[in-house]
Amino acid sequence: MFRRIVFSACVAGLLAGVVLTAVQQLQVVPIILEAESHEPQDESAHSHGQEDGHAHDHEAWSPDDGLERTFWTGVANVGMAIGFGLLLVAIYSLRASINWWQGLLFGLGGYAAFFALPAAGLAPELPGTEAAELGARQAWWLATVILSALGLALIALTRRWGLRIAGIVLVAVPHLIGAPHPETHSVLAPAELLQKFIVATAIANAVFWIVLGTSSAVVFKKLA
Repeated sequence: MFRRIVFSACVAGLLAGVVLTAVQQLQVVPIILEAESHEPQDESAHSHGQEDGHAHDHEAWSPDDGLERTFWTGVANVGMAIGFGLLLVAIYSLRASINWWQGLLFGLGGYAAFFALPAAGLAPELPGTEAAELGARQAWWLATVILSALGLALIALTRRWGLRIAGIVLVAVPHLIGAPHPETHSVLAPAELLQKFIVATAIANAVFWIVLGTSSAVVFKKLA
């Protein structure tokens, strides 16, 4: 069973990660690059002066634009997809049976818990967007994901109305508290570009979770 879980997650994660990378390159990355063109160029960041006493070759490594950046983005996406795949397949292993449409539903649940519900409070942001303090945003996002996942599980997997109502409350709590936002919100990129970015990321994440959910269920069932 352990090998079945790991192998299913790896196969589905590889497929979903590659698909996500392709969708990102087609839809999301061009919008990010366009948004970066609206940022002011800081020439001091490229200065090679010696006033600070730090050599240029001590700067943190980052992949070059183009094929190298796309490759490492794909590697990160596959790793992330395998991790999510392990969560999904672990749930499948607790069920008597699983098929592709049940995997699709679990994938949509993952999309809601990990993207849609958190994004309702903290929408995806383009470069040049003024945001609240990073730690506060991370804490709210993590709490929202956990409560949303628990709430959706109670709503979808239980029959008692009391538990379902508790699930609805868990899903609503982070949004009743409210996500952290800066006192003044400013975006350097045009509003139309920000809207396109939100839609593109929503589509990319939806495709990712649909592929991951269905493929992990199919592979897991085939290995039974």
